[in-house]
Amino acid sequence: MNHPKRVVFFWLTLRNNTFLVVMATTDFKKMILEGIPGTLPAPKPYDPTLNHAPKRKDILSPEEKRLAIRNALRYFPVHFHRILADEFARELYSTGRIYMYRFRPDYEIKARHIDDFPHNSRHAAAIMMMISNNLDIAVAQHPHELITYGGNGSVFQNWAQYRLAMKYLAEMTDEQTLAVYSGHPMGLFPSQKDAPRLVVTNGMVIPNYSSHDHWERFNALGVSQYGQMTAGSYMYIGPQGIVHGTTITILNACRKLQSKNKNGELRLFVSSGLGGMSGAQPKAAVIAGVISVIAEVNPKATETRFSQGWVDEVITDMDKLIKRVNVARKENRVVSIAYQGNIVDIWEQFARNNIRIDIGSDQTSLHNPWAGGYYPAGISFEESAKLISSDPERFKELVRESLKRQVKAINIHCERGTYFFDYGNAFLLEASRAGADILDSKGNFKYPSYVEDIMGPMCFDFGFGPFRWVCCSNDPADLEITDKIAAETLIGILKNSPQEIKQQLSDNIHWIQEAARNRLVVGSQARILYADSEGRIAIAKAFNSAIKNGIISAPVVIGRDHHDVSGTDSPYRETSNIRDGSKFTADMAVQNVIGDSFRGATWVSLHNGGGVGWGEVINGGFGMVLDGSEEAEKKLNLMLHWDVNNGIARRSWARNSGAIFAIEREMKRTPGLNVTMPYIADDEIIEEALRHL
Repeated sequence: MNHPKRVVFFWLTLRNNTFLVVMATTDFKKMILEGIPGTLPAPKPYDPTLNHAPKRKDILSPEEKRLAIRNALRYFPVHFHRILADEFARELYSTGRIYMYRFRPDYEIKARHIDDFPHNSRHAAAIMMMISNNLDIAVAQHPHELITYGGNGSVFQNWAQYRLAMKYLAEMTDEQTLAVYSGHPMGLFPSQKDAPRLVVTNGMVIPNYSSHDHWERFNALGVSQYGQMTAGSYMYIGPQGIVHGTTITILNACRKLQSKNKNGELRLFVSSGLGGMSGAQPKAAVIAGVISVIAEVNPKATETRFSQGWVDEVITDMDKLIKRVNVARKENRVVSIAYQGNIVDIWEQFARNNIRIDIGSDQTSLHNPWAGGYYPAGISFEESAKLISSDPERFKELVRESLKRQVKAINIHCERGTYFFDYGNAFLLEASRAGADILDSKGNFKYPSYVEDIMGPMCFDFGFGPFRWVCCSNDPADLEITDKIAAETLIGILKNSPQEIKQQLSDNIHWIQEAARNRLVVGSQARILYADSEGRIAIAKAFNSAIKNGIISAPVVIGRDHHDVSGTDSPYRETSNIRDGSKFTADMAVQNVIGDSFRGATWVSLHNGGGVGWGEVINGGFGMVLDGSEEAEKKLNLMLHWDVNNGIARRSWARNSGAIFAIEREMKRTPGLNVTMPYIADDEIIEEALRHL
């Protein structure tokens, strides 16, 4: 149902501009409802000012290329086919994909007020707002290729899918569900009001077909896509989504080194990447109170983060960089520096010049090493981009050699006292595959995943993970109100919390109180903090009550990153600290999505791939619309409790001490919760039994 009061509001406040505003909104709604247009739109010019996806390698056979074009044409009436077949063939040749650029809409894609979207279901309108934010040119990494972050994290495979999905959502009632298969809107199906309005799957291929080349082939054919985590599930909120987790990680990394820092000198953090997710690093480092140097090979990515205020300075010369770091150290002043160049050069040159690095990591997209996720040292960014498609084997060779050099330099720094951790981007995994000196004498990685050392035992095992929300009014005033509500709620919980979680709560209270000052919003009016099920439920209930009472002017979408307590099975990241042999299983993520769907989620998603690579992880997520209703409160209680405690129960069964504490505490608080607990075996008994064999 549409809301004419919003048009009246424009009439009362804008008067002379009313006609233009109403016409713009009306035209926008008509274009959404049009779906696939009845007449061919004009071809779209290439925009060189935007980041574009690199050309993918030529992997399809001649017959498969025919199939890819045939697959693309099925979205359009046959009288379009002669023109489009030629156009799509050229796209496939020039980019390695068929994006259907011609069908990119003429209106600006961005988060808007929920009522600006045509709709029969307000929950569907909220989903449209979230999709739009994912593809905002200020948010998305490669917006014209429908890629939000990570080099290949797609919202849709092509613009026909986008148009159809938006049309279906605009027409949907509260008794229908839209099914989306890897970006393709399969259609609206009769459902019920309490069911999800949307179910999304991405990349769910048969397990034996999850190699990098399989992804390239299936994606080029137009039959599957890599949805990353929150790209293909429509829950991305810009780099803010990872700023908080990165801040928590750096803070706790500093705490691990605290005994070595008695004179109060600022730490130096070195890493790489200023793209969609990695771009959060310099902002997080400033919030955590450290000096940071982040390398980035793509000048456009560097300029974007600098213009948005996410990095303080940009330096292109290594000698100047070394001098600047020395000055910052001498002055003991927090600063974030972007180095326009390759991360390998920093590690090597800092080693030669005895620049002490306290904390080191890497956030290149090494889950996608052969298609632009990692650019090798020794050649330019432009040369690398060409080699990806023109000579993929040579490009692979250069990447492997670069990883070997990087690890060699990292090893030198770590021998001098650097604390290095893998940031869940498959750095350790791909470095080992490249033959780098990254394994110890037992065949294990020399360095931990940040989940193993920090996020798992300090946060996930206790149920703390990335809870996020988006104001459907798109009004900063509503976001300010939600910040205050969240802070007050956590302060109240802290008063009676056990000692085991006081640090987590205190860190998050400080974070949310400082959030507005740190200019974290890019795109939608959104926020994130880490909370356990108690905190998430309490905050969501307070939001729902504020919406009901008109304190918050429009619904709020709640969700989370898939990188969470229960949402993801990933043996080299989210579940890397589960050591009972089950970290290669994916029951938890699948169960999580199923459980969320019948406990009240507005939409759910399940993905193969995300963060560490296609075939390396299964992850799931949700979105829930809080609209001030009693139904919303009932659903949020049930769903948020399951969404967190499913993972705590699994971690407890793996004998993780923090999770055992957390689930035992939860069983005392929650009637009806009865979790199977592990008995802890004595190692000596096991050793004695083995000696008898």
